[in-house]
Amino acid sequence: MTQELIVTARKLAKANPMKPRQADLKRAVSTAYYALFHTLAQTCADRLIGTGLRRNKPAWRQVYRSLEHGYARSACERCKQLGFPDEIVRFGNAFVRLQKERHDADYDPAARFTKPEVALMIAQAERAIRSLSQASNQDKTAFAALVLLKQRKA
Repeated sequence: MTQELIVTARKLAKANPMKPRQADLKRAVSTAYYALFHTLAQTCADRLIGTGLRRNKPAWRQVYRSLEHGYARSACERCKQLGFPDEIVRFGNAFVRLQKERHDADYDPAARFTKPEVALMIAQAERAIRSLSQASNQDKTAFAALVLLKQRKA
């Protein structure tokens, strides 16, 4: 699904080549962010429950659906200081940036985007997805725990 979201973001960004409409550019920004979000949700479910036939199980869907935007952003902001490898840090940085851009696109009527800006955001989302896929399974599992599980105060 994430590759389909990237393709959709590109189509939206190019919907009107002569004079891009803000509505199309904003939806492209939002869709690029959601490609990251769904990549992260799938990674969490795959690492904690499994792949293949396990994806049809209620537990897989429960993990997938338990990812929260705000908590995931906060966790991504801490990746570098927690010592995660560059592949995870790059994904985390892109997630934080694109979530902010998505908020602007979706909720700020005064926000304006240019076609080149949106193209860069889509490319950043693609690079981040590729980067996360290159992380080790052990690091992806630790990252899944970080973004899903709330820390308890001692």
